Amino acid sequence: MTAHGLYVHIPYCETKCGYCDFYSVPLMDRPTGALVSSIIAELRHRVTSDRTIRTVFVGGGTPTVLHIDDFRRFFSAMAEVLRGSRLEEFTVEANPATLDAEKMAVMVDAGVDRISMGAQSWHAEELATLERLHSANDIAPSVEIARSAGIDRMNLDLIFGIPGQSEATWGASLRRTMELGVDHIACYGLTYEPGTRLTAMHQAGRLTACDEDLELAMYRQAIATLGQAGYEQYEISNFAQPGQQSVHNLIYWRQEPYIGVGPSAAGLVDGLRYKNVADIGLYQKRVAERGDASLDSERVTGADRAAEYLLTGLRLNAGVDLDQVSTLCDVNVPGVLHDTIEELEQLALVITGGGTLRLSTSGRELGDSVISKLYLRLVGEAERAVSLRVIQ
Repeated sequence: MTAHGLYVHIPYCETKCGYCDFYSVPLMDRPTGALVSSIIAELRHRVTSDRTIRTVFVGGGTPTVLHIDDFRRFFSAMAEVLRGSRLEEFTVEANPATLDAEKMAVMVDAGVDRISMGAQSWHAEELATLERLHSANDIAPSVEIARSAGIDRMNLDLIFGIPGQSEATWGASLRRTMELGVDHIACYGLTYEPGTRLTAMHQAGRLTACDEDLELAMYRQAIATLGQAGYEQYEISNFAQPGQQSVHNLIYWRQEPYIGVGPSAAGLVDGLRYKNVADIGLYQKRVAERGDASLDSERVTGADRAAEYLLTGLRLNAGVDLDQVSTLCDVNVPGVLHDTIEELEQLALVITGGGTLRLSTSGRELGDSVISKLYLRLVGEAERAVSLRVIQ
């Protein structure tokens, strides 16, 4: 029986942050009961007896903004659906401004053993630029609420490259986070995603993006500071104390199977990739009609599948076993990528050995560019293969 990860998307937030491009909807005075009922129905439809669950991540949005009665009902259903599963990890995403002892107790009763909080910064000006709801004063008390409820495993997200941020303020955010003793810290460079308010402000000249050299200096600062404190970088943006990596996220990066539930959630099950509709009303309608709300699904094979393995797997410091990917995808990956890998090796951006391909330290600093070059080479091979089949 194949073990799966399970991701549940709760799209409601108190407010929509200006940089966020995930599907989320400001809660305001909206009732949450109907959506919770639909999510529970899809959970029961997708998590069948032949699919054992290994990890769970409830994200969003901000799951902890649900009205307390619906919050209890959701986690009660989760506990029922997961009964009998041997979970390695059960994570819930939280905002420091929406976590309280009552909701924490509900989660622990349902089996939650890990919290992931979006701290982002310890400085008021930077939080205001990001349009975050919480203040720096909310972070430490929220960590204490989780600890008092018995949660020892915690991740805090931080963002660097915020307009107006300096190496000094970034360093202070890193230090204050480490002082909390959390075992996992994720450090993300701020990105300007299409359609977000932050991008519109940048394009209109209302804010100035962080200088690229300064952003790189902050990334290097995070690696050095966290490394000295015993945090191991195991993925481009993720650092953990030994043995405290996010098991659930490793499932994504290793292209292992996972079930997605909720509006806009994606899944990879039995070799089929699917994505749910990103609209609450349409989601509820589809679940009522057929049990799930997938917009489309596709079976990704050959060079396309191999390209996806590289796209996610090369984010990991351990890299990718090219022979293993070749076997799984029925593609001679080392042969197809030979010239590209050789070129990147000469630039000291990748390291090979024992059939493994991984990014060098310099390669991780240019991670998206390096991975994209390899990805596009494999995708090009997939398109060429299609053309040959058509000709034949």
